[in-house]
Amino acid sequence: MSTAALVSRQFVHMSRIRIEGYLAAFPKLIGTGKQHTYVETENVRYVYQPIESLYLLLVTNKQSNILEDLETLRLLSKLVPEYSYSLDEDGIGRTAFEILFAFDEVISLGHKENVTVAQVKQYCEMESHEERLHKLVLQSKINETKDVMKRKASEIDKSKIEKNRERGAFMALQSMGSGRFDSGYGSDTSVHGGSGSGNGSGLGLNNDIDSFSSKSKGRSSAAASAPPKGLGMQLGRTQKTNQFLESLKAEGEMIVEDVRAVIGQSKPAASPPTDPVTVTIEEKLNVTLKRDGGVGSFDVQGTLSLQIINQDDGFIQVQIETGGNPGILFKTHPNINKEMFSGENILALKDPNRPFPAGQAGDGVSLLKWRMQSADESLVPLSINCWPSVSGNETYVNLEYEAPTMFDLHNVVISIPLPALRGPPNVQQIDGEWRYDSRRSILEWSILLIDDSNRSGAMEFVIPPIDTSHLFPISVQFTATSTFSDLKVVNIAPLKDGEPPKFAQRTMLSTENYQVV
Repeated sequence: MSTAALVSRQFVHMSRIRIEGYLAAFPKLIGTGKQHTYVETENVRYVYQPIESLYLLLVTNKQSNILEDLETLRLLSKLVPEYSYSLDEDGIGRTAFEILFAFDEVISLGHKENVTVAQVKQYCEMESHEERLHKLVLQSKINETKDVMKRKASEIDKSKIEKNRERGAFMALQSMGSGRFDSGYGSDTSVHGGSGSGNGSGLGLNNDIDSFSSKSKGRSSAAASAPPKGLGMQLGRTQKTNQFLESLKAEGEMIVEDVRAVIGQSKPAASPPTDPVTVTIEEKLNVTLKRDGGVGSFDVQGTLSLQIINQDDGFIQVQIETGGNPGILFKTHPNINKEMFSGENILALKDPNRPFPAGQAGDGVSLLKWRMQSADESLVPLSINCWPSVSGNETYVNLEYEAPTMFDLHNVVISIPLPALRGPPNVQQIDGEWRYDSRRSILEWSILLIDDSNRSGAMEFVIPPIDTSHLFPISVQFTATSTFSDLKVVNIAPLKDGEPPKFAQRTMLSTENYQVV
């Protein structure tokens, strides 16, 4: 029977006091001048080997095989230098657990294992699945904490930028207001009035700026007279204003250099229609797509509007043609003859002696409305797939779009929300163009036209590690010149004798709320 087995059977249930007694008695029994030696007492045998100033000791019973004991001791003595480079008390203490683990591989369950030094080292260095899992969980928590810290730091930075921007805008406003009053008192004209005089009679800003400036200067607000109607003004930028604009440029804002404030001037109106009759067919698309596939909601709302320039051209009937889609529900204006529409697809007034109204603003008067709802994913004109993956300290985001052949899409813009970043994302591949709005923290992917040449496309970019749920909802905008209803105006017939009026037809499909959530 091996030494280890005898030791295990004899000492496995020994108390700590008894073990300490055996060890305390050992120094009194050893001799000197021997390399491999043993000492026997009445109950046990001490097999030991000197290692510099220490002893490697094996305690067995007296019935054990001394040759096997010496072989076991020799193997243990080879293992000690492999784990402790300093063979003194401090060195052994620093690597005590490693040495114990190695000894445990040599003596297992009371028996000496048939192993070599190389095998013992290999067994001790093998990875533990539980330890690796624990390290992965710990590293994941560390990375998550770092992400939260970065996110909080970015939010604080954005908050400081917003406060500085508001303070800078207030100072710029104050400087512009004070500059206007100074110019009215003989200073060099930084503000030019519409009348061209330098005494301030032709100057003017809005009432809020007037009241604020007059209070700050201690003067009456009546010092500056109201501007003549229809006349504008130019604002000369002061040094503080220039500094404020330069700070906005540094933050990525688009600044128009030639800033002009026009007083009493409205936005230019859209060019009036040139044809006597204009029919506008427009559909608004509201779609919610799920990030994992499928349609959350799909809703199409359409209108047909009629715009007439001259009242004499209002005595007409509009013949239309629909695509025959059974999922579309049409609803006519209360003054439209419903029987003619349902039987002949003709839009005509109930009273044939009344004309359609003329001179209506915008697209004119709405004659017909329709709506379509569905959960069929094949009807979606543009599907977006997002594949984010976190690898180390980076997040790789792959996006792709797919468009069926039913529509050619124009001016497509796909907006991806991002967490606050210190710089733009690293776009590695894209079909189209991209732009990063640092103020709103949105990455915009633009495709001018999607037709048969590019029914699918992809984009890949890299950002710091984030929670991938922050990439949603993704918003989409586009227009098309065809509609789901496929509604067309076939003819416009006059109710009175004469030539039918010329007409133009405009058809457009556009997105109102199109998201991937």
